[in-house]
Amino acid sequence: MKKVLVLCTGNSCRSQIADGYLQFFAGDKAQVYSAGVETHGVNPKAIATMMEDGIDISKHTSNNVLEYQGIDFDFVITVCDNAKERCPYFPSRAEKFHYNFPDPAKATGTELEIKNEFARVRELIKNYCQTFVKEHL
Repeated sequence: MKKVLVLCTGNSCRSQIADGYLQFFAGDKAQVYSAGVETHGVNPKAIATMMEDGIDISKHTSNNVLEYQGIDFDFVITVCDNAKERCPYFPSRAEKFHYNFPDPAKATGTELEIKNEFARVRELIKNYCQTFVKEHL
């Protein structure tokens, strides 16, 4: 079973959404972890947008990447530039991937506009995760 780490700045939105989709698409082919270079808690809007697509991430926790130093990952996916730049080095043979997704937590406007931005980013991450699983797992 492959081990996949999804890394973001605060492990609150993008990495949590990716974690949910990678687990969904990979099934028993991978063990998925998500972490941040900081921990901000799981964003309630990320939970809500995933629930709209039938995936429950409400039990996820926000974890710091240093908690996983002892795990030999096969893949590390950074989902924002900040995490890629700030990720501490730890010995690993992991193949690294990067995609800088927009941060839906920074969306402004009406509640509907913010909800729509979460859904838009969710779909970007969903497509990325589905392709990643097809190509690498």
